Amino acid sequence: MAPSTVFMEPDNLLTPKEKNKLRKPVVEKMRRDRINSSIEQLKLLLEKEFQRHQPNSKLEKADVLEVAVSYLKQQSQLQMRTAGPFHKSSQFDFREGYSRCLQEAFHFLSLHKVRTDTQTKLLSHFQK
Repeated sequence: MAPSTVFMEPDNLLTPKEKNKLRKPVVEKMRRDRINSSIEQLKLLLEKEFQRHQPNSKLEKADVLEVAVSYLKQQSQLQMRTAGPFHKSSQFDFREGYSRCLQEAFHFLSLHKVRTDTQTKLLSHFQK
């Protein structure tokens, strides 16, 4: 087979519309490659989860995405259940600690008979 030559027009002879037509398939291929790469990464990250759901079966891209969404929902619910009580108790602990600190500061500042300008400002700030 004889080598064929493809006539390529220089960039300066192409109109913007023609440049876009040439560029579109390349950009689309890059986009599909990114999607496929990400799906492959998901498949590797969630390998154990796939074995639980569909052992010994070839996974389609849609299957990978569905299992990933299911896994993320499950993790989110688990996190909410474990973080919920901790979050409430940590808020309570913070308020209790803050109140205790405020009481100690008032007590310390009230021990001094002579009040300086700074002490007065600090007390009024705490009362706000």
